Amino acid sequence: MSPAGGPLPPLRLPRALLDPLWHACPAADAEGLVAVQLRVSEGRISALEAPGPRAGAALPLALTAPVEPHAHLDKAFSWSMHPNQAGTVAGALAANGQEHLSRTRERVLERGERALQLAWASGLRAVRSHIDSLGPAAEASWEALLELRRRWQGRIELQLVALVPIDHWATPEGTALARRVADAGERLGGVLGPGFVAPQAAAAGVLALLRLAEGLGCGVDLHVDEADSQPGAGVALVTRLVRQHGFGVPLACSHSSSLGLLGTKALERQTEAIAAAGLSVIALPLTNLWLLGRHGEATPSRRPLAPIRQLQRAGVTVAVGGDNVQDPWYPGGSLDPIELLRQSLAAAQLAPWQRLGLAPFTTAAARVLGLAWDGVVRVGAPADLVVLSAGTWGELLARPPQRRVLRAGQWLPPEPSDHPLLAGLSPLP
Repeated sequence: MSPAGGPLPPLRLPRALLDPLWHACPAADAEGLVAVQLRVSEGRISALEAPGPRAGAALPLALTAPVEPHAHLDKAFSWSMHPNQAGTVAGALAANGQEHLSRTRERVLERGERALQLAWASGLRAVRSHIDSLGPAAEASWEALLELRRRWQGRIELQLVALVPIDHWATPEGTALARRVADAGERLGGVLGPGFVAPQAAAAGVLALLRLAEGLGCGVDLHVDEADSQPGAGVALVTRLVRQHGFGVPLACSHSSSLGLLGTKALERQTEAIAAAGLSVIALPLTNLWLLGRHGEATPSRRPLAPIRQLQRAGVTVAVGGDNVQDPWYPGGSLDPIELLRQSLAAAQLAPWQRLGLAPFTTAAARVLGLAWDGVVRVGAPADLVVLSAGTWGELLARPPQRRVLRAGQWLPPEPSDHPLLAGLSPLP
């Protein structure tokens, strides 16, 4: 047992997640990792120290508690009853519509509770969920997720976003919905992209949405350009309207998949415009790679995927999310941030030993959600960690690791494990 206020066992943490003002920080190795010993008191980090010499000793890799910036808890675990075996957007829309008709408050409560239990056990500290907010089950879905937000307060921060066709915000019903969402302290969203709404109606809807958000003090998170045609058209519209009218609300463009199909010069112009407008992007590689770019029985050679690295180069804050949890849009997903990290690193060719390669899963995701803690370990920060049975990034990528989760300085009950890197982790009193 560790003494009260005593150190945790030595760990390896990314330098990008350690206090930049820690002047005694040991040098990072070639993988950007630093051996560190953390002291914990009253659920928070009380000191960062260089560990004593441990010649040849392997140390476990640890991350600060991750964030899920984009999920759909209202429809989670619905694939088995409403599958989309063709794997198409049209099939997902049809199955989603049928599933919506069968929703009840109790069903959404059960799904959401199950999902948040998975999120808690996996180490997540915050989840942003979009809610289908037009149709017969909209009210029941909101009631259930607001109840879950109350139940989980103090453990997982649950943020909610109203998801409707973008032109709905230009109607009196849209205005009334926006007021109810704002009264609940939540966010406005919508679907913008080719095939969903006519261009003129889309522009009117975006403008109405932005005016409502500005007037009500709401953040905005859009589903935009989740498509393999008309590259970047939706993001370009949002960017133009924000810059023309000077809107200052926090605005995230989730998906932004078709941006990746733009040519080099056009993409450079567009990413610079996004940065100038102050927008952020939430990339969702797993669902997008599953749904988009399908052409019959052919394996696609070009995959619509948000151009994470080009956006970062332009100065755009980019987060990566898991999106769907076993629903008609994607049959996989389990709110496991480590599995999302493992799969997305390969899909988007991100390098976790580089600050910008790791940020979309950690500090940038916290910034996009406006969380109080940026995910950096410093004195006074929450003692919330995910400790892995991997000592290097290569080991993390080689096989799914076992983990121990530290919440407010206390270990959650362990998964069955005899892995030597996790064997010495015991609860703090």
